Amino acid sequence: MRIGELAKATGTKAETIRYYEREVVLPVADRTDSNYRDYSDSHLATLTFVRRARGLGFNMVQVKELLMLSDHDDKPCEDVDQIVRDHLEDVERKILDLQSLHGELGQLLHSCRSDRVGECRILESLARPMR
Repeated sequence: MRIGELAKATGTKAETIRYYEREVVLPVADRTDSNYRDYSDSHLATLTFVRRARGLGFNMVQVKELLMLSDHDDKPCEDVDQIVRDHLEDVERKILDLQSLHGELGQLLHSCRSDRVGECRILESLARPMR
């Protein structure tokens, strides 16, 4: 299949597919006689895997590691588990950071009861040096 067909089948932009090829996440496609990329069902499966992993927030290094591990059926699953465990810890840290940010923004919003920008406590607070 051509790049447009692969893009449509996976919901991926053609430029993103080319990026994945450059990053060696997706194998480079063979070329037809007219120099079009010719993608196989294997490319479709790999791109589907990559899109799902990226959708779950895995970074490119983690995606590459997961792809490499997926090619070795006889290996124990511990390495895959560790990658997911590490990613989950990162997600949990981000959730805590976002909750803290949510609280700070709520306090900022609550602090300002003025009708005029010149008396706005939010802008005043943002202008103060950080501690």
